[in-house]
Amino acid sequence: MAAETWFNPVTLDKGPFCHLPCCVSQLGHRPHGGELLCCWAWVHQSLSKACRVMALRASDHSQAAMNRLKEKVLTLDTMNPCVRSVEYAVRGPIVLRALELEQELRQGIKKPFTEVIRANIGDAQAMGQKPITFLRQVLALCIHPDLLNSPNFPEDAKRRAEHILQACGGHSLGAYSVSSGIQLIREDVARYIQQRDGGIPADPNNIFLSTGASDAIVTVLKLLVAGEGHTRTGVLIPIPQYPLYSATLAELNAVQVDYYLDEERAWALDVAELRRALCQARDHCHPRALCVINPGNPTGQVQPRECIEAVIRFAFEEQLFLMADEVYQDNVYAEGSQFHSFKKVLMEMGPPYAAQQELASFHSVSKGYMGECGFRAGYVEVVNMDAAVQQQMQKLMSVRLCPPVPGQALLHVVVSPPAPSDPSFAQFQAERQAVLAELAAKAKLTEQVFNEAPGIHCNPVQGAMYSFPRVQLPPRAVLRAQELGLAPDMFFCMCLLEETGICVVPGSGFGQREGTYHFRMTILPPVEKLRSLLEKLSQFHAKFTRQYS
Repeated sequence: MAAETWFNPVTLDKGPFCHLPCCVSQLGHRPHGGELLCCWAWVHQSLSKACRVMALRASDHSQAAMNRLKEKVLTLDTMNPCVRSVEYAVRGPIVLRALELEQELRQGIKKPFTEVIRANIGDAQAMGQKPITFLRQVLALCIHPDLLNSPNFPEDAKRRAEHILQACGGHSLGAYSVSSGIQLIREDVARYIQQRDGGIPADPNNIFLSTGASDAIVTVLKLLVAGEGHTRTGVLIPIPQYPLYSATLAELNAVQVDYYLDEERAWALDVAELRRALCQARDHCHPRALCVINPGNPTGQVQPRECIEAVIRFAFEEQLFLMADEVYQDNVYAEGSQFHSFKKVLMEMGPPYAAQQELASFHSVSKGYMGECGFRAGYVEVVNMDAAVQQQMQKLMSVRLCPPVPGQALLHVVVSPPAPSDPSFAQFQAERQAVLAELAAKAKLTEQVFNEAPGIHCNPVQGAMYSFPRVQLPPRAVLRAQELGLAPDMFFCMCLLEETGICVVPGSGFGQREGTYHFRMTILPPVEKLRSLLEKLSQFHAKFTRQYS
């Protein structure tokens, strides 16, 4: 066999080995053992040297790359522009400054106040509201089942906890549930809705449990948003609005279509204004949905039944999907006001509305008398939704696996409170009524104190947990705000925070008519603290007005 057939020198004449002598070919004969060993030793030595040279060169290149300043892959310029446009005033710049002030107070830095009062958000228990005993007893038993043997818990709470645990995977709140929520609890929610609405049936298959109402609202909006350019989805939202809506629409690159509530008529919803907003929007987008917040956030109004009927007829005629945000349905205070669910009114209107108008209505354990914000539990009921779309909604929710199971357990107790024959009924009713009565008193107090202050006007707080007073700001204050690049009411609220420690949210974060200025303030602090807060705020406004007049 010729040497070339068992050792191909061609493979050595390229790349880093091109200078190696083809020693085997140069032998001119089939090499014997000694010659072959010598040749291979030389090849091995040459290959090792070449590899070291390559490694050194690679190391030099690597070091040079490390010495250069690496550009960030993700920057403000390269990130999702829709996320960059999101704003959420409730936890915006003013709240960040409040946190800094709290830190400065802890460090002993002197301020004109001794504490920061966060009246910016509807977080009842953070403001001192006590949890409802029965809710926490059942939850404690579910989380730590060994307590079922304790004599310190009432028997009805124990039975309820055992009932919930039987429906959980592995009889534990630590297990996942199905994506739409535990079937038993969805059935409980359906019974609650049916009882609330005077016997109108509710189907548990149309109920999806969620991580607070917010998660369900975002899910439904995701289903609705489609199109580009003039076909982009438009969503009608009230102004003032809860910033979840504007933030979500910005993130989804949908079109926000504003309709204004009538401040002069206690924030009434006017169908003529809906029609104006819809007609103007159709020039640049495809309006597909209408959101209503009832009772209102931040405005506190409670819609009368006639208004709800008019809104349903409008949505039906204009082919709009209805979204009813009803998380404050337990919070109705004003005499003559009553909560009417969109589902109930829709069904009682009969055909063609009851059988065809698409509706999603939302509720939560975060508000009401419960105030259990941290457990993140809520639900959405869909009515007349296309069956195939409902399957897509199920799929979308399954991506996030399931809502928090402890929150689901808490929701079960909220929608199935103790019956009159249960040992815990009397205490439960007393605690519930005490919370709601105190909220009603604080709503009235807020309206009264603000309306006694010159330059502040506050509509009746008919429901929910907030006041949204209008404040007059002097022209010089408006000019100063513009110089600082701030909205005038943001400037006012920042000055208020720095001088008094009171944290409220400027109305510009919720939307308002041009030339008007507001702020949103929760009515949740204890009565005496709320009274002091209202008086300090009124006094500050008077001082601010003198300073810039």
